[in-house]
Formats: sequence, C-alpha cells, structure tokens
Amino acid sequence: MALSQSQYKEILKKYDSLRTKNSDVQRSRQEEISNKIPAMKNINQEIINVGLETAKAIVSDPENKSNYLSKLEKSLASLKSKRVALLAKNGYPSDYLEPIYNCPLCKDTGYIGDKKCTCLKQELITIAYEQSNIEALLQKENFSTFSLDLYSDEKLEKLGFSPRENARGAYNRCLRFVESFDSEFSNLILFGQTGLGKTFLCNCIAKALLDSSHSVIYLSAFNFFKLLENYRFKNDSAEIIYEDIDDLYTCDLLIIDDLGSEIINSFTSSELFSCLNTRILARKSTVISTNLQPSGLSKYYSERIVSRILGDFVPIQLIGEDIRLQKYK
Repeated sequence: MALSQSQYKEILKKYDSLRTKNSDVQRSRQEEISNKIPAMKNINQEIINVGLETAKAIVSDPENKSNYLSKLEKSLASLKSKRVALLAKNGYPSDYLEPIYNCPLCKDTGYIGDKKCTCLKQELITIAYEQSNIEALLQKENFSTFSLDLYSDEKLEKLGFSPRENARGAYNRCLRFVESFDSEFSNLILFGQTGLGKTFLCNCIAKALLDSSHSVIYLSAFNFFKLLENYRFKNDSAEIIYEDIDDLYTCDLLIIDDLGSEIINSFTSSELFSCLNTRILARKSTVISTNLQPSGLSKYYSERIVSRILGDFVPIQLIGEDIRLQKYK
C-alpha cells in the first residue's frame, strides 16, 4: 500500500499520457468532421462568436450578467442540437466530438478536487498488491478453490456438528457477505486456532470484491500497525506517500489479518479503535481474522475496542484440526 514518491509520480505520468492520447483522438475527430461535413465549421464558428459577444456584453453591462448568461445557455443548446443533428445525418454518434475520458468522474486527472478519485485509489492498491505478490496468492486461494474435504466430517459431541459442517457455514457466510456487499453493511471477525482457514477465507473475500471493482486493502496486523506508526511518527527511513494512510479509513473493504500477533500497547489500541470507529461510522466494512477468542479480546484490548468488535462484527468461528497439516498427510 505504501508507495515511493517515484512510483507515485510514474502513475501520475500515466494519467498525463492518457489525457494527451484522448485529446489527440478528439482533435483528429474534429479535423475529420470539418473535412467531411463543411457545415460543421459554420456551427463551431457560431459557438465561438456567441461566446465572445456574451463576454463583451457582460463587460459593458455587468448588472445584466445573469440575463446574458441565460441567453448564452439557450443559444449554445440550440447550436449543439444542430451539431448533433448533423452528426446523426452523416452516420456519427451524438458524442463523437465530445471530450474523451477513461474516467468521467475525474476526467483522467486522478483527483476530484483535492481528493483522490476511485480510479487512482484502485491503481495505487493494485500496484501495492503486485509488490506484495498477493495477486498471485489470490489466484490460488479463492471461493472456487476452497475445499471442505480437509475438514473432518465427524461430529463433535459437545457441539453437535462436525468441523466440515462448521466450515461450510463459515464459507456460506463469507460468500453472503460478498454477494450483499453493496446492499448491506456488515463487518466480520473470523476466529479460531491456527491453520483452520481464516486467512484463506479472507483471501476469498478479497479476490471476489477486487474482481467486482471494489477497493480492498489487505494487511497483516503487523503491517497495518507498522504503516500507522510510520505515518504518525513521520518515519522517513523510506520514501513513503503518507497521504495514502487515508485509504485505510475510506477503502470499500479493509482486511486486518491475524489481529493479536502485533505488539499490543497504548499506541496500537488507540489506532485500532480510531480506524474501526471511523470506518463503522462511515459504513465502510472491515474483516478481521484472529487466533483470539472473542471472550479473550478484553485481555489484550481496551473495553471500547472490544465493545466495537462484539457489537458491530459478525463472529465466524472455525473449529477442528490444523488443515495445513492435513495437506501433508
């Protein structure tokens, strides 16, 4: 997720190149239409003239500015209608001469005002994933490759169901989380002993939502807090884009894997609460995996963090023997 300044500049160069390319295409189309439809030149000239006349009128009579602008709007609308009609008559689509944008939201600048556009956010996240090699991992660990065969089908006497039945329920709940992601706000916490598939299910969720063009940030608890530490204490040992820290709070989905494996102190507790609380208030979903039992969270985290997790996260427990060991039997 953290990129160097040079990488960031390279991305912005791509945006510049894209705008130049699209501008060249638009200019080429304008020349093509001018040559094929001579009458279009007259309409374009009228558009220029009416704009100049309006500007002169406003300068000489500023008190009637709104009236002049209203007349200009009507004149331009009429001239543009004539232009569209000419295009249609000659077999061209109505938007053939309009500016071309790959992203109409930011007009291929990467920014809407001073905020990063979703297209730029996704570009940054994609590059970060490529750097961490998680993209290759998600090709192996996703909903289509999740296997129940590694879980025992023997019922546990105390629970009344088998680890396989339990895993099927966890799988279905995670799948439902993805399928209802755009219509239903929720958060998940996957818990259980090591090697039961918590991280695998997190990967399933990440891939499914990335494939449907959602912005997803996936970090181990260690890297999550390391990123926050570098930002808060302005660690300049690496050339980091610190403004990207905002993405932790605004991305569509934040996944924190292996919570509890980090060094827990007042800093980590404070930052964790701030992030979770901000995302919940903004109705931005979070998925957490941990080896800790929900009842044991209070041993490591503050009461307000435990309250947030227990009150706003759907718990999904995984049970059984370490399935990673089963693969080698």
